Amino acid sequence: MEFRPSSPDTIGMELELQLLDAGTLDLADGILPLMRLYPSSVYVKPEVIQNTVEIASKVCGGVAELEAHVRDIAAGLRTRCAGLGMRLCGAGSHSFSVRPGLITPQPRYLAMERRYGHLSHAQITFATHVHVGMRSGDETVSLMHRMKPYLPLLIAVSASSPFWQGLDTGFASYRHRILAVTRSYGVPPSFVRWEDFCRFFETTRRAGLFGSVHDIHWDLRPRPHIGTLEVRAMDAQATVGEAAALAAFVRALVEGLRSGELSEAGLPQPLPWWIEKENHFAASRLGLAARYIADEAGTVRDLGEVWHAVYAALVPVAARLGEGVYLERLRAQIEAGPGYVAQRREYERTASLNDVVARLVDRLEREPRGEATTA
Repeated sequence: MEFRPSSPDTIGMELELQLLDAGTLDLADGILPLMRLYPSSVYVKPEVIQNTVEIASKVCGGVAELEAHVRDIAAGLRTRCAGLGMRLCGAGSHSFSVRPGLITPQPRYLAMERRYGHLSHAQITFATHVHVGMRSGDETVSLMHRMKPYLPLLIAVSASSPFWQGLDTGFASYRHRILAVTRSYGVPPSFVRWEDFCRFFETTRRAGLFGSVHDIHWDLRPRPHIGTLEVRAMDAQATVGEAAALAAFVRALVEGLRSGELSEAGLPQPLPWWIEKENHFAASRLGLAARYIADEAGTVRDLGEVWHAVYAALVPVAARLGEGVYLERLRAQIEAGPGYVAQRREYERTASLNDVVARLVDRLEREPRGEATTA
């Protein structure tokens, strides 16, 4: 399988948003009429479930360009959704909807329905995916391996799915538990060279497990046809600005690992598979309050402590990229309370999950068009 290299300075993002009925704020199966208003768009796309719309950005040279581009698309989407009696919402799960998802009638999605049965209707989740340009397949699988111990941190700082079908799940990111029932979810295996990944993929293709790389849903996966490493661990965010801050965090992480600036003692390092899985679960359960197993000796640290150490290490990296303002924005967001904390506070204040959703809708609708933070 050929890996088509791309510039390491490039970045892209996919942001999955909820389509809601404007009156009830329940999920609305509205992607088909919406896509009729976007007959040839490469930036607005359907997803597996008809209550989801995806913004897929262009290839950008930095996070400021990315944020302005996605904000502009989101503003146009809000207008078109309003004309169809819908509103948009950003969060990893819907707080109170109980209906199974309706599959979007496209060949790939219908094949998934045949393959996975009811599971395909139950996975009503919404994510933020970030693509970072890679120079080679070998670099991609190397960075996948070195990024794995940072997955719990990415989960915790982005967690925005505490409610599910009218209940407080007790999780910061219940989205990860919904996805955990699937075949190729979560922490990926490690590969030494690109040819090792190609050998893995060819074996699974012959066995009928995967038809393309698109069928692999790890939290980190290579995208050889566009030359990126795709980071898929993060929940959808309430605003484009918050998603942009996450994108800057991912970009700085990748650059810090490339340059060796994150190799110092005290920062997350590759761990045995079972420890990576435990840390992954703990982060989805308690977010930044989780306990993080730091080494094979069983040393445990607070994940919030890990966040502060990683943030401090990334400040000079983000500054070098000209994106320090975005890392500072993420720090401020976390100090104010990540998405899962904000949603629970709103519920404690109002005792209404409808009000939780209404608050999320309002935040996205108040975000201006095409305005990005400047360094």
